[in-house]
Amino acid sequence: MARKSSTFEDLIEIAAKLPWKAGVVLALISYLGFHYIATLPPPSFAATDMKALGQTAGQGIARQFMITFGSILQYAVPVAFLIGAGVSFCKRRRQSELHLQVAKSPGRNALENMSWREFEGLTAEVFRRKGFQVIERGGNGPDGGVDLELRAGSDKYLVQCKQWKVTKVGVATVRELYGVMAAEGAVGGFVVASGDFTDEAKRFAEGRSIELVSTDTMLRLVRETSGVVSRFVTS
Repeated sequence: MARKSSTFEDLIEIAAKLPWKAGVVLALISYLGFHYIATLPPPSFAATDMKALGQTAGQGIARQFMITFGSILQYAVPVAFLIGAGVSFCKRRRQSELHLQVAKSPGRNALENMSWREFEGLTAEVFRRKGFQVIERGGNGPDGGVDLELRAGSDKYLVQCKQWKVTKVGVATVRELYGVMAAEGAVGGFVVASGDFTDEAKRFAEGRSIELVSTDTMLRLVRETSGVVSRFVTS
């Protein structure tokens, strides 16, 4: 049974999936908001009759709870966002290093020997260097869900990464991505594989704004973006 995460851990995870500067901004905004609540004047219980006193007391208790929680959350929430921002920064630096390693030795083994998380990270770095804003959504494992969300202005793209060493990626994967694209209003999508695709998958992708990125295409993209300055510090 999976361990239930705490709210503090959830906030760290949210910030870790965002560009690191976004985590810092969230930390600042949350501190200012909760600090404002924490510094509100304490409640006053003065009243002229018993009915008014009851209403005033209830409002005063609620206000005092709000001030107390604000005093705690003004530090706890920003700390969680800052930890997540640090995780995001380190992750992006690792992705930049992976990109450099593959660019130096751009062979199929360089992709096939990676873990699925490393492959997903390399894919994120390639798209980041192509000028996209990258949000790492993460699937549930090497075969799960939408892994990356790309933004180019107001346009949204979705990416699935398939780090399969033997089996070709079939049409079911492409159909799945197409369904999620339609549900989320994405204008396009990518299926990135450390291998190749079946002919049926290629036929289905035609005319549907889905680009299939095989191993050879991925290695070409790494070479093309090797001279682009990494954006892990600025995104």
